[in-house]
Amino acid sequence: MTETLGTPPSFTPPTRFAVPGRIAVDDQAASEWQTATITGIRRETPRVATFRLSVPAWPGHLPGQHLMVRLRAHDGYVAQRHYSIASAPDGTGHIELTLDHVDGGEVSGWFHTVAEPGDTVEVRGPVSGFFAWPGDRPALLLGAGSGVVPLMSMVRHHRARGSRVPLRLLVSARSPEELVYASEYGSETTAVFTRRAPAGVPVGRMSAAHVAPHLAERPPGGWEAYVCGSNGFAEHASRLLVAAGQPVDRIRIERFG
Repeated sequence: MTETLGTPPSFTPPTRFAVPGRIAVDDQAASEWQTATITGIRRETPRVATFRLSVPAWPGHLPGQHLMVRLRAHDGYVAQRHYSIASAPDGTGHIELTLDHVDGGEVSGWFHTVAEPGDTVEVRGPVSGFFAWPGDRPALLLGAGSGVVPLMSMVRHHRARGSRVPLRLLVSARSPEELVYASEYGSETTAVFTRRAPAGVPVGRMSAAHVAPHLAERPPGGWEAYVCGSNGFAEHASRLLVAAGQPVDRIRIERFG
């Protein structure tokens, strides 16, 4: 199913759609390093923060894509990492990265303990077209922990466009305090807590009881499923989807760890 929807007048998403399958990536944009300036830092949870970057020549991205970040030390040492883009595409020349403070992490450690507004880093992207969501087909999103970051870009894009395309998000966290973007979720989101939950909410892993009802909805054209999280979560969530009837070739997985 394809549905034409309005977009903010200041921005037109890149037209490199080739779904199902991998969305084509602009090779030139993906290979060029640019200087990005940190313009804001926002705390999400005790160990997770969002960093807003100004990238004047940013070519635009699709929700779900990521970029490379490169840091250079005074002694010439270089460290670089892949990070998912958290913000929706909006044509402002700004993007947001939401980073977990990984123990021993060189790049995430710098962002969380050293970085301040005005500091600069190098970025390259957007890269990877496999996990990208163009916004024109129903999306069923399953994430755990910081795996919700690229999925939140999709949710924000969906809201910004006022889209009527069905979108559902299932997000897993250990406790309410560790639920990234907790204040932003709406009726499209179901939160699952594995260690401690609010009063009246059961504690446990994501299960068939969470996934199967969405597969039973069967929107026109069916769901495109996106799964992001640790290796263990990705395997578990994928099995739940398949058991509930989601076609394997319409499950896209991004994992870490």
